[in-house]
Amino acid sequence: MTDTTVAEVMAELAELEDPRTREVNLTHGDDHGVNLAKLRALAKRLKTQQELARQLWKTEDTAARLLALLVCRPKAFGRDELDVMLREARTPKVHDWLVNYVVKKNPHAEELRRAWSADPDPVVASAGWALTTERVSRQPEGLDLAGLLDVVEAQLKDAPDRLQWAMNHCLAQIGIEHAEHRNRAIDIGERLQVLKDYPTSPGCTSPFAPDWINEMARRQQDR
Repeated sequence: MTDTTVAEVMAELAELEDPRTREVNLTHGDDHGVNLAKLRALAKRLKTQQELARQLWKTEDTAARLLALLVCRPKAFGRDELDVMLREARTPKVHDWLVNYVVKKNPHAEELRRAWSADPDPVVASAGWALTTERVSRQPEGLDLAGLLDVVEAQLKDAPDRLQWAMNHCLAQIGIEHAEHRNRAIDIGERLQVLKDYPTSPGCTSPFAPDWINEMARRQQDR
């Protein structure tokens, strides 16, 4: 399928809309009713179409924006374009896919990481912290890990939900990946008690940083 029009794609998304799926998604803040497996299958048929992706994004429809992120060329977006897109991406799934599927693969990722981390909008700042967590894991050279722990220690407890989650992930990742900072990361988590009582399904790792760090460190030792 090539040179597909936005109208054709929107009609197909409308056909895929399921009220029960929408109801479930709404509980997570995502206002769409398209099964993600079916959305990915549609993206696979469409293949990469950057101009279509841009047009789908402009519709402001959540399902269309998710599809746009699957058919775009991540490296084709400019720095300012991605900044605007992130500020427009107010539903959690669109925000997460934009950061993970597009920004992380874009040459402006590091510049945006620095800018977003200090942004007064906590949702934008959460994207910066997500990119920082990626660097903690994959390219920690040049990062001030002790300084990051200072910021987490000072701000995590009272951070808004989305930002708190992203900062907590960074805290855990520092403790998991960098043994020299592990004890301090665990201590911060123990004192702040953030996500201590978060419901966790059997077999899943708790997002409570001390439990998360200890479990992943144990798995590393068992390898």
